[in-house]
Amino acid sequence: MRKIYFLFPRMNINSGGHLAQIKLFELTTTICTARPVTYEVQEDGILFLDHLLEAEDTNDDIFIVHWGPHITDLIQRLAGKNIVYASYSTGYDFAIPPGVPIIASSKHTQAYWGRYSPSSPIFYLPCEISEEFKNLHLPRDIDVFVQKRKSSRYLLEELVPALRPYCSVTVLDSWVDDLTEVFNRSKVYLYDSTEHWIQHGTSEGFGLPPLEALACGCTVFSSINDALSDHLDPGFNCHQLRIYSKEYDLARILKAVREWKDDYQENDPVEEYRGSSILKRLRLILIQINEFLDQKQQYRNDIEDIGVLPSKAEIRLIKERIQKMENSRGWRLLERLRGIHARVLQALK
Repeated sequence: MRKIYFLFPRMNINSGGHLAQIKLFELTTTICTARPVTYEVQEDGILFLDHLLEAEDTNDDIFIVHWGPHITDLIQRLAGKNIVYASYSTGYDFAIPPGVPIIASSKHTQAYWGRYSPSSPIFYLPCEISEEFKNLHLPRDIDVFVQKRKSSRYLLEELVPALRPYCSVTVLDSWVDDLTEVFNRSKVYLYDSTEHWIQHGTSEGFGLPPLEALACGCTVFSSINDALSDHLDPGFNCHQLRIYSKEYDLARILKAVREWKDDYQENDPVEEYRGSSILKRLRLILIQINEFLDQKQQYRNDIEDIGVLPSKAEIRLIKERIQKMENSRGWRLLERLRGIHARVLQALK
């Protein structure tokens, strides 16, 4: 197999997509030669993209890119190279050339690229749930656990205050490298990311926290937007959050707290997302990507581009920017000054 370079802006980023890419890199090293490469910050012991491109012949190697805001620039910068895009989210309003394979972290993401880059080779490779996320059967002193990051205003400002008089609620307001202990101390985990992703104009690319909580024995209440619907099944392995009425949510959550039991599960609830399962898929995907890169030079790209992404995406992006500008404090102040100016001119007349 070809040597693979995994491109990162820098190595230390508190982001789910970045950490998922680190795990993908680590799995890949068990299959073929793989190296991390940074392109914004030069770090000790890590290859730097500018130096790599100058020093080595990389025409037959593979460059895997993943950082959404930089994808367009990286594809242009690596023109003529073998590029693979690992997609952990959608909605960044760029197209992927048909010669660039896409590794999608969810069925939702796979479907997105199946619509907007239908001529690219597209593969599904879910994110890995690490082995440390498991039920340790510890005493559960936290009734309800919430992470502030990505949580909706409804969850933080309405539901959490409503829960506090009736049970113990822990809201985590910082990044934690290892959530295993916190999940294992919690009975119920609440997750509602819909508002966050709508505000950013992108999507939930996979949704690791609810799955990690399930693996640790928590009862999960979650939104089911975007890729969360890949693996969350309300009524079977979780409960849907934000249904109809705050009081309805409150009653269901408190019932789950009261009835929580430390069940010993015979089957791992996230078995298909463990490293061994992901590794099998990854091996087959890399084989197919290498075969595609071997053969694509024999053929001419002659399938007509559907061309639906740029026009619709640009219109939506412009509308969002105008709306954001009109809702800004500076814009409202400017409108007030214009009104004062108009009244002054009228008085002078």
